[in-house]
Amino acid sequence: MRRSALGLALATLLPLAMSAAEATTASAAFTPTGFDFWVDSSIMGPIKSRVFRAADGNTDRVVYALDGERAGLDLSGWEINTNVANALTRANINVVMPVGGQSSFYMDWNSPSSFLGIPPQAGSSGSSSGSSSGSGGLQILGQGPGKSYRYDWESFVTRDLRNALHDRLGFRTTRNGVFGLSMGGSAALTLAAHHPDMFHYAGAYSGYLNISAPGMREALRAAMIDAGGYNIDSMAPPWSPKWFYMDPFVFAPQLKANNTRLWVAAGSGIPGAGDVSNAMDVIQGSPLEALALANTRAFQIRMMSLGAQNVTYDFPSVGVHNWHNWEAEVSKMIPDLSANIG
Repeated sequence: MRRSALGLALATLLPLAMSAAEATTASAAFTPTGFDFWVDSSIMGPIKSRVFRAADGNTDRVVYALDGERAGLDLSGWEINTNVANALTRANINVVMPVGGQSSFYMDWNSPSSFLGIPPQAGSSGSSSGSSSGSGGLQILGQGPGKSYRYDWESFVTRDLRNALHDRLGFRTTRNGVFGLSMGGSAALTLAAHHPDMFHYAGAYSGYLNISAPGMREALRAAMIDAGGYNIDSMAPPWSPKWFYMDPFVFAPQLKANNTRLWVAAGSGIPGAGDVSNAMDVIQGSPLEALALANTRAFQIRMMSLGAQNVTYDFPSVGVHNWHNWEAEVSKMIPDLSANIG
């Protein structure tokens, strides 16, 4: 009954809040210490990442930072809205921020996003701008990333980008870290579980860590339409085993068996200092963070039932779904990350 109630709540509230809440930002920022790193994907074409070098110049300590649902095409939300790159590089950690992947969950999709088999229409409003505001409902027939071609993000990150970083910069390809917020938090655990040779550490902030729960798929369906006009069935149809492949609650035993070091966090949904710049911060961010907390607590119970000792949990008494809190989590995580990569 609890799972059914959670699913109903997710289906009702998640579409109202997911994308817009992630857009909460102070002011757009460009970090001059970073540089563009372009890598070709055989499926997606040239993909940009932003790379920030460790202060001591080492090439062994590497972490990937994954974006949220409304990832743009120019800069990662982590660079736009936070100062985590500087904090990590000062800790002698190299930072890789893949750019793009709106609504992708950083997975290899079954097909380009389309509805009723209708291909992207030239001249239609598309998602190529990577806008961080507004509904994507008018973009469902538009052109853009993941529509004119098939998303291939998992293969890109774990093969193409990984190898290029090694070949061109000398970055280590094993015992890396990965973390993300919301969509990116779920993806960080997925990538770590299925690529333990690459990722020894994973962090999930406000992630959706029980996506097979009743109602969750339909909630994500609505959210992905809102965030760029994407069809979740193009990622994985309802009957696909990929849903279990993507669900941290399901693959939790792999994370325990691999002894992947994890940092898992979610706020309470109660606004704290710095959370509120306007009423929408609370209207959108509070219920969404409460739902992320419920998902994260379910994952915690699952890991505890397995006797897993490889997780640090952080549940602040205040905090809504926004960059202010995700930046704070990175600061808390850095010592543990630093001790467990490279």
